[in-house]
Amino acid sequence: MEKPGGPLDWDGAVNAWHVAGRVYRMGRREWLTEAGWRDAYDDGVRTVVDLRNTREARRRDTDPAVPDAAWSGMQVVSAPTEEPDHPRFTALCGPYLNDPAHYVHNARLFPQKLVAVFRAIAGAAPAGAVVIHCAAGRDRSGMVAAMLQDLAGDPDQLIADGYAKAARGINERFRTHGPPHAGERYIGDAELTALLERRGRAVVEFVRELDTRSFLLGNGLSEAELEAVLSLAGSRVAP
Repeated sequence: MEKPGGPLDWDGAVNAWHVAGRVYRMGRREWLTEAGWRDAYDDGVRTVVDLRNTREARRRDTDPAVPDAAWSGMQVVSAPTEEPDHPRFTALCGPYLNDPAHYVHNARLFPQKLVAVFRAIAGAAPAGAVVIHCAAGRDRSGMVAAMLQDLAGDPDQLIADGYAKAARGINERFRTHGPPHAGERYIGDAELTALLERRGRAVVEFVRELDTRSFLLGNGLSEAELEAVLSLAGSRVAP
């Protein structure tokens, strides 16, 4: 088990971090090697919640060849956070979610999808730890991770730091491997630091104004499901 909020050393994992309690986050699961899947299993992971849309969930030629048996004993749950071609979503957020200032639009447009994500996390509670992932491990994962940190009672700075670590992590990947498409680029440290100051404030404002607990219960998550999520997320704040 890694230290709270720290990076994970699962082989092949990109932008992988501890979130809270028994919850982790990372970029594409296809980056994990066979050894990386064993690492995750050894850390207690029994459920993988994929926040991507179905058309994104595919292997690339550059991904390691991994037999299906590598994730034996784990359940992979598809729980996309958005409808990517929804006209209102694309008008407000651009072609994809890439800024915490836009998380509120995702929540307002697709509350039931976020509830489905947390229902999947709740369902994972009896089995063991859970890892959430999107493509880069930055914004869709960042949105859900911030909501989990809010439930765990994390202070503002830890929530902002969680986003910053993931943004820096995938930015380093862009430096070493190049960006995946024209919409992304490697950002130098001075520019990135200024950007993360603004985005750190935005992610905190998002969860504080949303009130994750009330949002989830108000949109259909049951009290029992919320308690299951809380059992996974735990708390890092002294009573």
